[in-house]
Amino acid sequence: MFTSINPATGKPGQSHAELTDAQVEARLAKAADAFLDWRESELDTRTALLRRIAEAFEEDKERLGRIATDEMGKTLKSAIAEVEKCASAFRYYAKHGSHLLAPSEVETPAGHVAARWLPMGAVLAVMPWNFPYWQVIRFAAPTIMAGNVGLLKHASSVQGCAAAIEETIRKAGAPEGLFQNLPLKSDKIADLIADRRIVAVTLTGSEGAGAKVAEAAGRALKKVVLELGGSDPFVVMPSADIDLAAKTAVTARVQNTGQSCICAKRMIVHEAVYNTFIEKFVAGMKAVKTGDPMDPGTDMGPLSSEEQRDTVLGQLAKFRDAGATLLFGAEKPDLPGAYLTPGVLVDVDPEADVAKEEIFGPVAMVFKVADIDEAIALANDVPFGLGSSVWTTEKAEQERFARDIAAGMTAINRMLASTPEAPFGGVKRSGHGRELGPWGLHEFMNLKAVIG
Repeated sequence: MFTSINPATGKPGQSHAELTDAQVEARLAKAADAFLDWRESELDTRTALLRRIAEAFEEDKERLGRIATDEMGKTLKSAIAEVEKCASAFRYYAKHGSHLLAPSEVETPAGHVAARWLPMGAVLAVMPWNFPYWQVIRFAAPTIMAGNVGLLKHASSVQGCAAAIEETIRKAGAPEGLFQNLPLKSDKIADLIADRRIVAVTLTGSEGAGAKVAEAAGRALKKVVLELGGSDPFVVMPSADIDLAAKTAVTARVQNTGQSCICAKRMIVHEAVYNTFIEKFVAGMKAVKTGDPMDPGTDMGPLSSEEQRDTVLGQLAKFRDAGATLLFGAEKPDLPGAYLTPGVLVDVDPEADVAKEEIFGPVAMVFKVADIDEAIALANDVPFGLGSSVWTTEKAEQERFARDIAAGMTAINRMLASTPEAPFGGVKRSGHGRELGPWGLHEFMNLKAVIG
C-alpha cells in the first residue's frame, strides 16, 4: 500500500494498493495486445488522440494541480502551470509528429533506400516525484505518437498523480492498454525490464537509481535513456545585466523549492561583479515568501518530505565542516511540515567532497572566479553535466561557454528550462540519451532501411 504524506502538513493523504503479480502480468499482456493494434494506426489517428489528451489535461488542470500540491508540496500555481506545459507537449507532437516520422529517401550504389521510423513496443518509464506530471509526459507524448505503448512506474509518494495521468489519457479516448500505471515498489523494476514484452526503458531520477536501471537494461540488452542529477552552474561575467542575472538566479535556485535537476545550484561569479551580484542575489533570496503552497501569494512551498529536508540539512553540516559560510537562511520556519527557508553559502572550497554533490533544496553555493578560464574549469569540476546558464553580452565569451561547458544544455542570458521543441538531457553522470523534440520521438524507434 502506498500512502502519500502532505509535506505542508505532515498528514497522510490518499492510499493506493500495490499491484499483485497477477495484476502486473495482466497489464503487461494488455500492453502487448494494445501495441499490435496501435503500431498499425494511422498517423492522423495518433495526432487526433494527442490533441484530445491535451484538451483533457487543460480542462482538469485545477484538480490535477491540487493532487500534485497535496502529494509533493509544490505551489498550486506552479502545479497548474506544469499541467498546462504537459498539454503543450501533446500539442507539439500532434502538430509535428507526422512530419518527424516521414521516411527519408536516398539513392545508393545498392539501390534506392527508404529510411523508415517504426515503433518498437512497450516502453517502461521509471519516474520521480519532483515534476510528477511533466516528467511523465515527456515520455508519454512521443511514445504515443511513435506508435509505441507506455507503462509507468512512478515514485511511491505521488501515486495519486500517477493514477490521474492514466485516467486523463483514458478519458481522452486512448485505446485500452495504450498507457498504464503500474503501482509497484522499486524492487520490481529489474523483473519488469527483463520481461520480453518490455522493449526499452527510460528513467529520470538519482545516480543510484540510474545505475541500477542501466545494469538491468544492459543484462537484457535493451535501450535505455537516463536523465539523472545535476549541479548546474550559473555563470555571471562582467558584461552581464547584473540586476537581471541576480533576479533570475533567485528563481533558478528556488523554483520547485530547489528540487529540480536543472535548478541553478552553483553561482559562479566574476570577481569584478561579485560584490554587486551577492548583494542583489541575497536580497532576492531573503524576499522569497515561504509558506502554504495553496496560497497564491506563496513563492515557495515545503520540500517533498521531512526526509528530503533532513538530507539538505545534513549537507549544510558538511559544508560548515569544510569551512563554508552560511550567509543566512536554510532554517526550519515555525510551520508544520517539511519547510526550509532559502539560504546562501559562500567561501565554499570547490575541492570539498560536498561541493561536488547536488543540493536538492533551496540553498545556493556562490563562488568567485578571476576569469573565463577559471569559470569554465569550475563549472566542469563536478561529476554532473546536465544544464548550465551563462550571463555575458560578449559574443566570444558566449561561444566559449557554449563550446566548453560540459553539459547537455547551455542557456545564454536566460534561465534554463525544458520545452517540448528542444532536446533535453545530459552528459557525464547526468545520464545519456535525449527527451523531447524530434530526438525524444526517435529514441525508442526502429530506424529501418528498406532497400529496393
